[in-house]
Amino acid sequence: MTGEEYMADFTSHLLEKVKGFTFETKTGDYGTVRSIMDDVVQIDGLAGSHYGELLAFAGGHFGLAMDLREDGVGAVMLSGSREITTGGLVCGTGHVADICVGDALCGRIIDPIGRPLDGRQLKASSFRPVESPAPSIMDRSPVDRPLQTGLLAIDSMIPIGRGQRELIIGDRQTGKTAIALAAMINQRGDENTYCVYCAIGQKGATVAQVAHTLREAGAMERTVIVAATADDRPTLQYLAPYAGCAIAEEFMHRGKDVLIVYDDLTKHAAAYRSMSLLLRRPSGREAYPGDVFYLHSRLLERAARLSDENGGGSITALPIVETMAGDISAYIPTNVISITDGQIFLEEELFHAGIRPAVNVGLSVSRVGRSAQRSAMKEVSGSLRLDLAQYRDTAIFAQFGADIDASTARLLRRGERLTQLLKQKQDAVLRLSQQVAVLLAFGQNLLRDIPPAEITELRGELLEYLQAHCEGTLHTIDATGALNSSDREMLIAYMKHFLAERVRAKRA
Repeated sequence: MTGEEYMADFTSHLLEKVKGFTFETKTGDYGTVRSIMDDVVQIDGLAGSHYGELLAFAGGHFGLAMDLREDGVGAVMLSGSREITTGGLVCGTGHVADICVGDALCGRIIDPIGRPLDGRQLKASSFRPVESPAPSIMDRSPVDRPLQTGLLAIDSMIPIGRGQRELIIGDRQTGKTAIALAAMINQRGDENTYCVYCAIGQKGATVAQVAHTLREAGAMERTVIVAATADDRPTLQYLAPYAGCAIAEEFMHRGKDVLIVYDDLTKHAAAYRSMSLLLRRPSGREAYPGDVFYLHSRLLERAARLSDENGGGSITALPIVETMAGDISAYIPTNVISITDGQIFLEEELFHAGIRPAVNVGLSVSRVGRSAQRSAMKEVSGSLRLDLAQYRDTAIFAQFGADIDASTARLLRRGERLTQLLKQKQDAVLRLSQQVAVLLAFGQNLLRDIPPAEITELRGELLEYLQAHCEGTLHTIDATGALNSSDREMLIAYMKHFLAERVRAKRA
């Protein structure tokens, strides 16, 4: 083919393309940046935007529409606020913020918009919006299955059920996170249970320590950590718990059980307050905006146990709230207490006295957990809460050196041993059968002659002895959740034999 023939053929082909070309008019909703200050952008236009929509800025940066007005939109930046200039174009994406979900996240640390923070690449194919409606009443099932935390003080007196929302509340450095981590560690043997830990406004070193603790305990394989550290934007801290809940919902809708920890909602409310004040919203009590209750209610209501028709999965939420000087009547604590199904109150005085977990049984309650408690635990822990409360009240008066009668002295001796028995380290979680065994020994007064200082050491030795001689009985209790009369008598007999041998060994 000559050059002239080639050009003629090319020209005819081009003419056919031009004749067949049709113009398509695309319309879009655009706005312009009016002002930007402290990651908050005021935008003129975008009348069709909706709350929570992702807005695209120049340079590939995104913001979140948080304030809708007649003449424009107030947005908070997710990244790149220094590159945004006044007069720049902004367009709506029509999509809300979403997060990657699925098994690819297990064992990983990510931020609230899905970026990996552990130095490894992340490949995820499934996504969910960070905010979604809570399950309806008809889609739920009653909370009647226990979630064992492995902590004797919690499982016996303040039990938690799958699908429950149990608040952990207390002053700074009283062991709130330790209780949540113990509950996560205790799920390591259950292949049907996943864990999500949301770090909101925590130090980076704290998040790294949490990951290390879980990894050392073998609980990181089915755990996802969503972290928005203290130096992150308030926007990311605001999104963190919703992103974590979206990850948990993916597992729940697959029929799995999920334990999610929000650490903590006090910092979450503070981040939302910062955003709201910068958006010029009217402030109310303690400068919080009027919708701060809705901020947490729409999050915690997503925790539920689904009906069997909907897969039977569940999300159990353990929100954490920090108090100041033990004041549980402050704004955020009272809000979250009214939303949740109970609270575990940790007292600073108990913590510094060496009682850990430092649970104040008088102010702690589980509103649905008792109905989910295993029958074996119900049988051996019936009066435990009352015994401990009576002991702590009586011990206060005994400190003044007043004369006490024989029954009061007996109550004090029994309470001292119970207090020592309930002491437990974070990683020393106990199975149901082990908890039942030690509480049975206490209920039968088998520990009355043991000095209080030796109770904790004795508990470990006793459990090792029972594991060696009554392994089948312990396994039956774990599998059935019940304590029949024959198993009860066998455990009592072996425990009496162990204590008798121990006394003889000490005398020798």
